[in-house]
Amino acid sequence: MTLPSSALAASGTDGVNGVALTVFILFFVAVTVMGFLAARWRKAEQSANLDEWGLGGRSFGTWVTWFLLGGDLYTAYTFVAVPAAIYAAGASGFFAVPYTILVYPLIFTFLPRLWSVSHRHGYVTTSDFVRGRFGSKGLSLAVALTGILATMPYIALQLVGIQAVLDVMGVGGGENTNWFVKDLPLLIAFAVLAAYTYSSGLRAPALIAFVKDGLIYLVIAVAIIYIPIKLGGFDAIFHEAGKAFAEPGPTGKPRGELASGPTNQWAYATLALGSALALFMYPHSITATLSSRSRNVIRRNTTILPLYSLMLGFLALLGFMAIKAGTETHGNAQLAIPQLFEDMFPSWFSGVAFAAIGIGALVPAAIMSIAAANLFTRNVYKDFLKPAATPEQEHKVAKLVSLLVKVGALVFVLTMDKTVAINFQLLGGIWILQTMPALVGGLFTRWFHRWALLAGWAVGMIYGTLAAYGVASPTQAHFGGSNAEIPGIGQIGYIGLTAFVLNVVVTLVLTVALRALKAPEGADETSPGDYTADVGDKGVTPDLPPATADVPAGH
Repeated sequence: MTLPSSALAASGTDGVNGVALTVFILFFVAVTVMGFLAARWRKAEQSANLDEWGLGGRSFGTWVTWFLLGGDLYTAYTFVAVPAAIYAAGASGFFAVPYTILVYPLIFTFLPRLWSVSHRHGYVTTSDFVRGRFGSKGLSLAVALTGILATMPYIALQLVGIQAVLDVMGVGGGENTNWFVKDLPLLIAFAVLAAYTYSSGLRAPALIAFVKDGLIYLVIAVAIIYIPIKLGGFDAIFHEAGKAFAEPGPTGKPRGELASGPTNQWAYATLALGSALALFMYPHSITATLSSRSRNVIRRNTTILPLYSLMLGFLALLGFMAIKAGTETHGNAQLAIPQLFEDMFPSWFSGVAFAAIGIGALVPAAIMSIAAANLFTRNVYKDFLKPAATPEQEHKVAKLVSLLVKVGALVFVLTMDKTVAINFQLLGGIWILQTMPALVGGLFTRWFHRWALLAGWAVGMIYGTLAAYGVASPTQAHFGGSNAEIPGIGQIGYIGLTAFVLNVVVTLVLTVALRALKAPEGADETSPGDYTADVGDKGVTPDLPPATADVPAGH
């Protein structure tokens, strides 16, 4: 595809877009100041502990939680990777829309139970719950390490989103530029993110999420009306997209599909279902959930969060608009939407749109690094390295680990193919989905045996990792994608869901065998009433005995 000469003249690839860059920097500076000031927002007297830094004091009400969860779940994956997948391959990228519709009824069934038991026992992470429910530090460690591993490529996706915006504005350097000069703007954004996360903990992204979501809704509302008018309407957009997808791609086959055909339906369905099951297994989703102040806040949010699914559907259509606009991406589909905004909007509003993408990447990256730090601190450091750690020591370790996690994310950015960045999220989904039997199963039953859950997790992790490693792309020999042939079916499907099915089968079979052999079970520190206890908006727990209302985690 080639851009009209006028569009090329405006493109950030030919120079720095000074107006857009100025607007972007102003917003970036504003949210940076907010990030540091957030340390004083609703600050408790005793702030040097993990509850305050890592969960915002468990004090957020309906609206703060809604914006926090929205900022947490709708990320650079939403604004950059999904439309880029649709721009590159068509209908298959729309799997993200039905999966966000499927997920909310699912979480309505188990998140309130998780919140109640976590509030009762002081659990900060899913691994805390797994350890308390099954009496198994080994299973808890497996869940913690999986959460940390799965979070890193997801953070990497946020960094890719920021880098795409910087490249389009012309401040990312060219391909032949020295690597340090080329990535310097990204490193600066990375350093700022690390600094205010370290300083303010979860309060920083919670406060900035208001700005992030407001900008995103504004940009989408304008884009979905303004760009189609300039392009001749949706009929012209879909017609041009259909023609483009019919053209042969690198393999000689059609580049994509405007609507999924029979050969891709299994891949589409398994991607949607697997992603829906995985979304609230991620540590950052749980962290945002546990930061709310009542069980009812969780219920309310599961009913109003689908508004973001409507937003995602509109966003996905931008991929088709980029095709009609003749947007040039120079072989990197992740540039499609930032470049579309650059080409179609006035420079000042391009800056607003770029700020929405950049801040939309910073907020979830902050929450993800905090969630991973919580996991390491509670379920590696405290459980195995220093059981007698004080709340102040936990607080310090978590802040340091939040920095290291971001460095781990940079490894994914530097070593994996960024042109199909949606695979970062899907790769994390393959891993995190293997924790679902222990977490969700444990919320409803004690029937599963802890050793069976650990064995099922191991089988799912090994199969999923090896299968993903074996997938090649035109630009990468390994980890080039997240779909592979489903054994015994002969159809291509999401590796994460196949690994999950193997995980569940192994868990079921071994649980039956271990129960028949009367293998020892771990002690369950929870009781049935813990899962349904409600807490009012003032934090009062009316149905719990005062003497046991706050049981320290791990006891």
